[in-house]
Amino acid sequence: MRFGILLKEGPYNHQAADTAYHFVQAALKRGHEVEAVFLYNDGVYNANKLMSPPQDDRHIGKRWSELGANGVEILACIAAAKRRGITEEVLIENATITGLGQLTDIAIRVDRLVTFGD
Repeated sequence: MRFGILLKEGPYNHQAADTAYHFVQAALKRGHEVEAVFLYNDGVYNANKLMSPPQDDRHIGKRWSELGANGVEILACIAAAKRRGITEEVLIENATITGLGQLTDIAIRVDRLVTFGD
């Protein structure tokens, strides 16, 4: 099955970012394809490379970057990113800023679009 992920919550606010990440990991482990993770609304904060959690805490930005390095597209909505000061200069590695139309394209191509966050 081919999945697309829509993440609408920032890191460390609620469990949405962690749950989305674990969902992607489980889907890949079971042989499913995750075409893309689209970060929208406060979800774009997940792509900020300036986050610096304590050493004993999980690094959510690094997690998404690693998934991107393994072939999962990590996409941040340009409108949401601009409103929140997320620019190419502060974007995590292996992520891209793109338009909302890309989300529509993802939804058309995948079997299921799973949303995390409010």
